[in-house]
Amino acid sequence: MTKTASDAKRPGRDTPPIRVLNIIDKAFETFETYVLAYGILIMAVNTIANVFGRNLFNQSLYFTEEVNQFLIVLVTWVGLGYASRKGRHIRMSAIYDQLSDPLKKALMIIMSLGTGAVMFVLAYYSYQYLDGLMGRGTVTPALGVPLWVTYIWVPVGFVITGIQYALTVVRNVRAHEVYISYTEVDAYDESDPTVGSGL
Repeated sequence: MTKTASDAKRPGRDTPPIRVLNIIDKAFETFETYVLAYGILIMAVNTIANVFGRNLFNQSLYFTEEVNQFLIVLVTWVGLGYASRKGRHIRMSAIYDQLSDPLKKALMIIMSLGTGAVMFVLAYYSYQYLDGLMGRGTVTPALGVPLWVTYIWVPVGFVITGIQYALTVVRNVRAHEVYISYTEVDAYDESDPTVGSGL
């Protein structure tokens, strides 16, 4: 379990650059929350409407599959940034958990720098692929929407995630605690009954 930055003790007041980073992080969080919530909601409504159409009127909605494919790409890649913000990404931490806090912090900074760099490189390559799709002018078969519109969220998701890892580096350089993301402290919730129980 983790606790948020607001739960941790932070020395002094935030400087103007940190306040700007906080605003950026909050803007991304709001964007991701709305995209994920409405994306999943629209996907559910679209699928249910198609089931009703097929079973009650013997007529499927011709656009259901394409809309759902678009929403799956959207939710997956925007969700990548959201998972990074909340520190919910998969971590192999058997060795990391045995280290002292200073070593954990150093390792977290190195891992965040490396992962952030990889995200930006992948964003570049995915944009190159997207640019190729734009040049070919391919459209989806049912709705006739340009295919690149479906995949535009791949580089966007990589960029958002890269920014999240960069923010994690800033937080760890500045704060005393070890942060696994910009807002999440690397700490166990002592109220969790599974901690220390072997579960």
